[in-house]
Parts: sequence; C-alpha cells; structure tokens
Amino acid sequence: MATPETTTESTPAELPRISKRIGGIAESATLAVDAKAKALKAAGRPVIGFGAGEPDFPTPEAVVAAAQAACADPRNHRYTPAAGLPELREAVAAKTLRDSGYEVKASQVLITNGGKQAVYQAFATILDPGDEVLLPAPYWTTYPEAITLAGGVPVQVTADETTDYLVTVEQLEAARTPRTKVLLLCSPSNPTGSVYTREQVVAIGEWALEHGLWVITDEIYEHLVYDGAESVSLPVVVPAMADRTIVLNGVAKTYAMTGWRVGWLIGPEDVVKAATNLQSHLTSNVANVSQRAALEAVSGSLEAAHGMRTAFDRRRRTIVEMLSAIPGVECPTPKGAFYAYPSVKALIGKELRGTTITDSVHLAALILEHAEVAVVPGEAFGTPGYLRLSYALSDEDLKTGVTRMADLLAEVQ
Repeated sequence: MATPETTTESTPAELPRISKRIGGIAESATLAVDAKAKALKAAGRPVIGFGAGEPDFPTPEAVVAAAQAACADPRNHRYTPAAGLPELREAVAAKTLRDSGYEVKASQVLITNGGKQAVYQAFATILDPGDEVLLPAPYWTTYPEAITLAGGVPVQVTADETTDYLVTVEQLEAARTPRTKVLLLCSPSNPTGSVYTREQVVAIGEWALEHGLWVITDEIYEHLVYDGAESVSLPVVVPAMADRTIVLNGVAKTYAMTGWRVGWLIGPEDVVKAATNLQSHLTSNVANVSQRAALEAVSGSLEAAHGMRTAFDRRRRTIVEMLSAIPGVECPTPKGAFYAYPSVKALIGKELRGTTITDSVHLAALILEHAEVAVVPGEAFGTPGYLRLSYALSDEDLKTGVTRMADLLAEVQ
C-alpha cells in the first residue's frame, strides 16, 4: 500500500531589510561628533565641541525679518517652481557675477535644499555607473558618499601638510584613467582651510579641459579667506571650462544660515534642467520662507559676512598658535574657511594615561573622554593621522578647549 508523500514547505530566505546602496552609506562623522558633544553637554558634562562646521553667529536681522514677512504672505503657502523662486535664481546669478566675476543666466541656477543636495544632484546628473571621480584628500565627508550613491567611483588623490594639503596637476594626471569623468575641487577647503592660488586653479582647469573632464567646484567658503588669499572660480579663469563645470554654493557659511537649508548649483542649462527634473521628484521646491530669506541675504550687504570673517581670522591665528605649541602636533596655517587640520602622526604609538594611541580615531576618543573636548579624526576625511577642529566657536571656548587638549597631550610619553 502506497503511503502519501510527505511534503514540507520551504521557508524563503529572509530578504535584506536595508538595501546595499543605503546600507553602505557611512554616517556623517562631523555631525556624529557634534551630536555626541551636544548629548554629553545635555547630560551635564562641560564638553567643548570643535566638530561641526557651523558659524556661531546669528543669522543677520534683515534676513530673519524677510522670513517673518514671508510667513504671512499666502504666496509662500503653496508650491512654487522646483528649480527655485524665479527672483531668487535671478539674484543668485547677480550675486555670482558680483562676488566671483562669473556671468551666468538665471536658467543656469538650481536652488537646492542646502549645499548637500546640490552636491548629490550634481554627481547624480552627470555620472553613469563606473565613472570615476578624482577626489582630492583630505576631503569633506559627504563627497565620497554622494559619488557612490550616484553610481560613481571615488578615486582618492592625497595631499599632506608639506604642500598645505593642495594636490598638483601631476598627482591628478597620475590618477587619471580612461574611466575618469569628473574632478571635485573644493577651495577654500573643508576640512583643511587650504586655498588654491589663481595659478593653481588655471593649471588644473587647463588640464581638465585638455582631457575633456568635468569639474564640480564647491565654493561655499568663498568669502572666508585670509592673509591675502583669494577664492578663484575655475570657469572665470578658464572660460572654456564653463560648459563642463558645475559650481556649488549656498547661504549657510557666508550668512550664518546653516539651518535654513538653501544651496544651489550653477552649470550648463542642459545639466541644470536635468538636475531640476530629478529635484522635482525628490523634494520639489525648497521651503519658500527659506528661499525668501536667502533672497534677502544674497541681495543685501556683505557687511555681516565681513564681520564674521574678522572674528574667524582672529580665532584662526589663536588656534594655530596654540595647537602648534603642543609637542607632537604640526598645524599648517589655513588661509580659508574656519578649520584647522593639524597632523598628530607623531603621537600615534605613544602612551597616554596607560594606553597606547593606536590611531587618530583612538586619540580623538581619548581627548573626548579625558579632556572633554570633541574633535573629528582624520579618518573621516580620508587621511588618518590628523584631527579637524572647527574654530567657529567663541574665543573663550576655543582657548579653553585647546588648553584642555594641550594639558592632556602633555602627558603623552
């Protein structure tokens, strides 16, 4: 007598909960350090944070007043064009000509939700899977993640303190392959504060032109330069590159408007149209109240920005002097932005409070634990052996924080 077959239902393998594309994104190290510092302060610890790149000044009063008025205007209670308010696009074009000498049309401007969205959309618009992007390091933490999300491949080109963290055309050429499509250029630089000279920008632009490359240039720190340095816009000094250059900028740093989330990208009209199509599905328009505030900012005086620059310059000189006095710390003098990027390679492998310093991540953790000072390790910027300190904090906190660091590091053996 035949017996019925026993059947067992197979259980399907559980599918991953998070996609590989999103799961592979690293958390922003600078925001993570800032969040940890704020959490410790909320818990009663007297932590001083050098992590976030955020001006400690209030947004100018005229900008705030413009936003308050915009709240009451029903026009701002509705959807507006995805590419940005027409009057803001016009104003950004006018501001770009005023500040950098780059003449563009409003149709070449796309208003984005902060500079980070401009970064991502620039890469997403011109990269195909496998395209390589030359990425000078130290680099801002968001760049490699945005490149990878867009399907590109970041190719690191590293400079160190011996060249003020500035890469050369020879280094770029050595890294170029048949798959290279884009060069990312950030000057003044986050995280190092380095600024490329006019001659260096010309040389890089002419090299990119010769090889048919695109350049994405981040100019968000354009007004924060010191010691006679100048912020040079690549398509101005190499006009033939205008059709293959995307300029990134925003109101965050110049006008102390990090929380308002208004950035922009400027590029050839076909690129801007394509990026606008992407944004129309991604976010639609930037919040209208923020756009009205940005309109007031970019149309108005730079007096407040110049006042902030004076304060940053003073703090820059203070932090470099104090860091340079710490044995084992080498700190080049930054000529832009509001960051110091000292080398601490001489401290790696030495003893501090009973433990061997294994790398700059470990050192940053020890500084937070024992000195209650938050700094960002160089690993976050592609270069182990360094620390980034933002000097966009009060003079008093800056001096107290670096003094605590110095006292702790004096114990290194």
